Amino acid sequence: MPPAHSLATAPAWHPAPTHMPAALTPPRWRSHELLTAGPVAEIDHDGQIYRLRRTSQGKLILTK
Repeated sequence: MPPAHSLATAPAWHPAPTHMPAALTPPRWRSHELLTAGPVAEIDHDGQIYRLRRTSQGKLILTK
């Protein structure tokens, strides 16, 4: 069993970086760009179709 840390000896906490290098930043789309034709968009992922739907409350639901 590892020794318990006291507050004085606890490992320092470091926040996550606030930005990622450009090579690691994932692409980003605004939901209205995907839902320009209406409240539902279909996404083909390796032959599987997923539906992205905007609810009447403005939330997003992704279903298979």
